Amino acid sequence: MPNTIPDVIVIGAGVIGISAALELQTRGRNVQVIDPDGSGQGASFGNAGAFAFTDVLPLATPHIMRKAPLWLFDPLGPLSVPPAHSLHIAPWLWKFWRASRPINFAKAVSAQVSLMSLARAAHDRQIARTDGARLILREGQLQLYNGKQSFLASLSDWELRRQHGIRFDLVKHTDELAQIQPGLSRSFQYGVFTPDWMNTVNPKTWVDHLARCFLQRGGTVERAKAFAIESQADGVVVLTNGALFKARQVVVATGAHSKILAHSLGDEIPLETERGYNTTLPSGAFDMRTQLTFADHGLVVSKLDEGERVGGSDELGGLKAPANFKRADHMLKKAARFLPSLNTAGGAQWMGFRPSLPDSLPVISHARATRDVVYAFGHGHLGLTQSAA
Repeated sequence: MPNTIPDVIVIGAGVIGISAALELQTRGRNVQVIDPDGSGQGASFGNAGAFAFTDVLPLATPHIMRKAPLWLFDPLGPLSVPPAHSLHIAPWLWKFWRASRPINFAKAVSAQVSLMSLARAAHDRQIARTDGARLILREGQLQLYNGKQSFLASLSDWELRRQHGIRFDLVKHTDELAQIQPGLSRSFQYGVFTPDWMNTVNPKTWVDHLARCFLQRGGTVERAKAFAIESQADGVVVLTNGALFKARQVVVATGAHSKILAHSLGDEIPLETERGYNTTLPSGAFDMRTQLTFADHGLVVSKLDEGERVGGSDELGGLKAPANFKRADHMLKKAARFLPSLNTAGGAQWMGFRPSLPDSLPVISHARATRDVVYAFGHGHLGLTQSAA
């Protein structure tokens, strides 16, 4: 156990953990981060790089249960469950169904709107404090629909976003879409453009930038894997695969791996793992002008400094099963149909774990056993977006 006891240990060096550590540091706390792999690995490494402040609707919408049964049993569909994991995930799916009921959905939207407002303001402060503007793209997002029926079905959700102050423009003609993003298949005639959408040039680059700021200001990062937490009279002890670490307070921000740490303190949290897949193509694979979201396919194409990233979809498959890269192949083939000039050669595949709660809301709370442990995990697709908050 180190001789010097920090004020706070943050477990997890992804974008949530590093952002929490950096903010605590600005408030005068002596902070230590623990992570087995260093900064910006896991979901913080391979996400789409989007600050999706417009995404206030949870995955469990009132109408999703009409689609989910068809998706869940398609091994390459937008939302799937491997057969070997189906029994384990049944309680989570029950909670997901309950979260989709209109009254619960409305509560979740209200909570997300408040959190997104906080996140946008916190993100602006974080950019300014870390001199990070050069790593941010403000090119909007174009959400595309296969046909008129799908587009019209989405309008109630867009109207709900408008009621919460989100700006967007409806696009109803192929030529108008081409003005925003050239090179789209002419099968797409309908879309919605959100001009306030932001991206980072690379999610790993962004987290490493924040981590450097944290280290330069006196923080420390220790390579260790935490597997349990113990509350004691004079502080909190973190048990790792190496040394013991002790602090006055602890923040748990280990994403999809947080459930076991909460369990060690007696908290049973319905945290499930959405396994996300993508392929990052070499620079120049496509002339990206804005992020593209293909709404009917769970498919996203983002522009990064290293190339174009094609990914998305959800596989509710837990932490232990081997990766099914057929999903990444399937999405890349779809992207090639949707973007006829896309060069699909030379890509690098990736799979990562998104920490997901049934109502799409993160756990931001004290542990029941002690107020000296704070949870900050379960952000699903919105970890980067909500990290500064």
